[in-house]
Amino acid sequence: MKASELKRGTVVSIEGRTYMVREVSVQSPSSRSGNTLYKVQYRDVVTRQKLEQSYRGDDDLPEVSFERRPVQLLFREVDSCTFMDLEDYQQYPMDHEAIAAELPYLVDGLTGLYALVSEGTVLGLELPATVELEIVDCAPSMKGSSASARTKPATLSTGLVVQVPEYIAPGERVRVNTVTGEFMARA
Repeated sequence: MKASELKRGTVVSIEGRTYMVREVSVQSPSSRSGNTLYKVQYRDVVTRQKLEQSYRGDDDLPEVSFERRPVQLLFREVDSCTFMDLEDYQQYPMDHEAIAAELPYLVDGLTGLYALVSEGTVLGLELPATVELEIVDCAPSMKGSSASARTKPATLSTGLVVQVPEYIAPGERVRVNTVTGEFMARA
């Protein structure tokens, strides 16, 4: 797999260890002859240690084979969540530290959620592109503000804080992009 094809959730092998991509940032060259650099943040799927590396777009990385299994959130505990495979009903416990980036988007009844499983070990979660969440706290909506492009912070049911347009009120449901963490539309 080329470095330019890496995205969040991709699983690769580096020096015999399995890592999952947590974040990819692209640095464009400042001159015509420069190469685009891809700064990648990984997390070791076994030890949970972080690793940062930089690549040029045509650098090759060995990809790890894994299976995408449809799962649903069964229950949350103080420091972990348990997911159930929707096909064979196997349960996968995952500690909050392992799924810290996905935690603000996990709600009961979430569809389109997948566990990435390799040799019986859960490597991580793959979220749907968008999720619907309820606003639990924000400033009151302002009449006549629908024409303006101003935003205000809103706290969602999972604790995630996003910027929403001024006309949105507490109690409304909104769609949030799980990749960027930004408000998309009313639900």
